[in-house]
Order: sequence, then structure tokens, then C-alpha cells
Amino acid sequence: MVQVNISIDNRLKEEGEKLFGELGITFSEAVSVFVTQAVLKRGMPFHISGDCVKDIMLASEKTLARDWLLPEEDAIWRDL
Repeated sequence: MVQVNISIDNRLKEEGEKLFGELGITFSEAVSVFVTQAVLKRGMPFHISGDCVKDIMLASEKTLARDWLLPEEDAIWRDL
């Protein structure tokens, strides 16, 4: 077994933990299910459009940048 570190928005993680808890699994188990299904299907385990992927990645990058930028640099991201 290997440990994997991922970056995710705090609120999204909290909401995911709540949902997965209601389903009777941990957040880690849910990620393992996702990866297992992706490997079995040889792709994403659900339908998404190209624009959706780009929007998700941009939102993730903005969240990461916001967490690491100095306050004066944060103004740059507000307009995006």
C-alpha cells in the first residue's frame, strides 16, 4: 500500500468526507474507488466534456495559487 498526497479545496474535502461518510466509506476509500474504476475503464469513470476538464483544472490551479500567493498578488487572480 502506498500513501498519496493530493491538493484539494478545503470545503470540497469537507463536503466529500461528509458524503462518503454517509455512504459508509472514507475519503481515501472513495479516491481508491475512483482510481480503480478509471483503470478498469481505461479512462474517466464518468462522462465529462473537454471544457469541463479545463474548467476543473483552472479552478484547481487558482485555488493552489491563491493559497500560496502574497496578499498583493491575490488581486491578479480575482479578475480571472
